[in-house]
Parts: sequence; C-alpha cells; structure tokens
Amino acid sequence: MNDVNHDTPDPAILERLLRGPTCLFDGVCNLCNGSVRFILATEADHEILFAAVQSVAGRAVLAAIGMPHLTNSFVYIDDGVASLRSTAAFRLARRLRAPWSWTRLFGVLPIGLTDWLYDRLADNRYRLFGKRDLCLVPSPDQSRRFLN
Repeated sequence: MNDVNHDTPDPAILERLLRGPTCLFDGVCNLCNGSVRFILATEADHEILFAAVQSVAGRAVLAAIGMPHLTNSFVYIDDGVASLRSTAAFRLARRLRAPWSWTRLFGVLPIGLTDWLYDRLADNRYRLFGKRDLCLVPSPDQSRRFLN
C-alpha cells in the first residue's frame, strides 16, 4: 500500500506557500490564467509561486488561512500575510517591473471602491472572458513555480 497522501501537500511545500510570495488563482478562468501569464512575463525577481485554487496545494493553503471555500478572489501571500481582492493585486504589483509596479499606487484609493470594482470583474469573469476545462500548463522552465 502506498503511504503518500494525495489530499495534502508536503508540509515543507505548504510552509513555503504560506510564507510567500504565492499567488492562488482560479485555474479554469481565462482572465485569471491570462493574469498569471502576465505576472510571469513582468515580475522582477521570478520568485512568486503559483497554485490553482482547485489544486491540492491551493485547497490546503486556503484551509490553512481559514478560507477553505473561497472561489471568487485570487489570494496573494507575501511575508506570511494573505491578501484578497484589490489589496492582493496592489501588493502583488510591488513585485512587477516598472511601469507595471506603479499600479500599486492605486492602493491609495478607498478600498471600498477598489474592492467593489474587483468584485464586479470577479463576479462576471466567466461571462466576459470564458473558462477552460484544464488549468494553465506552464512552460518547462516555469513548472517549478507551479504547485498542484
């Protein structure tokens, strides 16, 4: 009998994901997959790890941060702090190359406004951008940064 538990990631991997920088995203959402490809192309230090919320690793992280049923926001974790919605986007923007990193300056806007805008987009992402049957398949050189 195989003792490997496929319902939870290795504890060391989970610890690394909870420390960050980590981006949890909707793996079947075309907008979300496009956003991940954009992050990969524009991030400055190539340190962010990625996991789809539908994956074992993604579900384990969501459970560990007390949000096991979260489906309508991406999660960004950095320095052990988990952020959601527009706050997550603004915190992640700090890791992008200029001029994209400058988008973090929108974080000075009222969070009620930026989260409202985020929620409108999140609630309509499938209708506006569609969805796919399979999660994003990274290139071989990016695969070490994607955890299932």
